[in-house]
Amino acid sequence: MKNGERLVIIGGGGGGFATAMRAKALMPKIDITLVRKEKRFIVRCSLPYVVSGLVTGESIVNPDKKFIDAGINVIVDEVTHVDTKQKKVRLSNAREIPYDKLVMATGATPVVPPIEGSDLDGVFTFRSLSDAEKILDFMEKKKPRKMIFIGAGFITMELASNLLITPSERYEITIVEMLEHPLPLMLDAEFGTKLQEYLTEKGLKMKMGHRVTKILGRDQAVSAVVLENNEQLEADLIVLNVGVKANLELAKQIGLETGAYGIKTNEYMETSEPDIFALGDCAEKKHFITGKPVPGVLRGPAIIAGRHVAKKLAGYDVPFPGVLDNAVVRLFDKSIGFTGLTETRAREEGYDPVCATVESRSKHMMMPGMKPWTIKLVFDRKSKKLLGGQILSDSEAPVKEIDTVNALILGGKTVYDLCSIMCAGQPDLSSEPSAEPISIAAEQVLVKM
Repeated sequence: MKNGERLVIIGGGGGGFATAMRAKALMPKIDITLVRKEKRFIVRCSLPYVVSGLVTGESIVNPDKKFIDAGINVIVDEVTHVDTKQKKVRLSNAREIPYDKLVMATGATPVVPPIEGSDLDGVFTFRSLSDAEKILDFMEKKKPRKMIFIGAGFITMELASNLLITPSERYEITIVEMLEHPLPLMLDAEFGTKLQEYLTEKGLKMKMGHRVTKILGRDQAVSAVVLENNEQLEADLIVLNVGVKANLELAKQIGLETGAYGIKTNEYMETSEPDIFALGDCAEKKHFITGKPVPGVLRGPAIIAGRHVAKKLAGYDVPFPGVLDNAVVRLFDKSIGFTGLTETRAREEGYDPVCATVESRSKHMMMPGMKPWTIKLVFDRKSKKLLGGQILSDSEAPVKEIDTVNALILGGKTVYDLCSIMCAGQPDLSSEPSAEPISIAAEQVLVKM
């Protein structure tokens, strides 16, 4: 973009934020306007900590002062129309803003399954700060004790575990998940089963492999859920967290090409319409390994994609590589990490996976405070390449080794490469070099191959 040209960004989530800030840093003399519907721009992954009282709602709000100080215009309003011929966006108050380049970062909306009773008082979705505030208000006024969370993804599980350790309250929390174990998209059954046993010991009631067919109410307030086997579970509060759908109303009005998971883009996040980009939850992603379209609704990839769009606008052709959906989560004292493909998913995608699971420790064996952790690596027999990894850890530090696994996948590394990986070792910071689990897993896979 040239000095004085106008960039308009629709949406103020992580992707829109990163695009605006990086574009201004690379091109300080362009005009940038960010338009968002939400009054507050938040760090969404912190929502479980708001409801459980560990942090305040305002503490997860990124102030608009960051934009203003950077010279970025912020408008809190809704874009109702985009004129691609005149290159203008129209707001709900009829104001029109011209653009030279446009970025769509319109986000996603929680999926509410067609369950009878989902509109009863006490049933909530959980995606925005207003959702968290509604739940907090309900908890303050109604004092619910029996809670049911539908869906066992990591945001749900974080919320449940945080509430259960609230010192001043005693909640009875049940997780209902139609798949066979918690975190089903992150973990294979062997890890998922171990995690389920641990969560049960901690006091969570786990109803895995069950589907909610109906929500019952009394005086317009939720009272129970009914499972497909006709079992009824009493409930004072229900949280629905079963996925999201891309906000595509504006994209379809413009005529942008869309796919199964959102707006279609190329490797530079360019859409089917010249001068319009799309990123974040509203855009379809490419999986780095399979090359297939995926939803990819995590904050990290959205931020990186935003920076890539800014670089493209500044004249740098740096393609976005695709997503691996690497993530970490802490549940009670257990830390979990994931990246790439699980063994199950790899097999479904047509690979012949070869795996190894290795026990390790957070420190040298003789050191006080040493805690165990386990890693599983998934390789492809034909190409010998690393496809994925999973970590279950009793210590916080080792779970971040999932980022090492992530980098190795992005680098196209094979089992041979991993056999010679040399990680830094120190008695109080890592396992012994002889027990370094990534290289041990590679050695075991090499033998299996």
